[in-house]
Amino acid sequence: MRMTRRDVVARYRGSFIGLAWSFFNPVLLLIVYTFVFAVVFKARWGDSRFGADGDGSLAVMIFSGMIVHALFSECFIRSPDLITSNSNFVKRVIFPLEVLPWVSMGSAIFHLFVSLLVLVGGQFIASGSVHATVLLAPLALAPLMLFTMGVSWFVSAAGVYFRDLAQASGIISIMMLFLSPVFYPLSIVPEDYRAWFYVNPLTYMIELLRELVVFGSLPPVGPYLLYCAASLAVACLGYAWFQKTRRGFADVL
Repeated sequence: MRMTRRDVVARYRGSFIGLAWSFFNPVLLLIVYTFVFAVVFKARWGDSRFGADGDGSLAVMIFSGMIVHALFSECFIRSPDLITSNSNFVKRVIFPLEVLPWVSMGSAIFHLFVSLLVLVGGQFIASGSVHATVLLAPLALAPLMLFTMGVSWFVSAAGVYFRDLAQASGIISIMMLFLSPVFYPLSIVPEDYRAWFYVNPLTYMIELLRELVVFGSLPPVGPYLLYCAASLAVACLGYAWFQKTRRGFADVL
């Protein structure tokens, strides 16, 4: 917790409003999404559950997708440099290196909760109400956190040996943003390609968050439990890979 707090504070140190940026960043993004997509493009989401008034929650739909992607992306992009940027922990100090991905995850969770508050506020402004199912959102996203930890352990260890991962991670993150149903509904994806979108680990989480926050419905439990099992498997494999490869960190660094 102390390292996570230090990581969050260090990000905003020196700025005029400091930690308040963690709130204003998502607020400004939500305002921009509303203006660009709803006012300029006059876009509609195309879900019949919005009713005949069109799509007053378009920005909320997009922002909910961005929240899921941001949780994964913040940890994933930082992972390749986690060990190399903390080489002193490897060479001189007896330190549990496996906690370093938890530090970046803790920072991502902090920003997640702030963004969820903004999302709930945006949903209230857009529809005039907030569904009780929004309280389940943090729990619903827990498997994604577990999956992301597994990926972080794997990538942070691999990043010690393959420095190109630091450059590739940003590109992969952008690819996942546009190959996830963030800016568009999954229903408009051609059926021949739709199955591939479900291979993307972000797709199910994005759809789940929208069901809970925007539509106030509880999705089936079966797919959620399956996602939990898959996330646990990824986390275990990532941790095992990290522990196996860490023996060579000092030699490389």
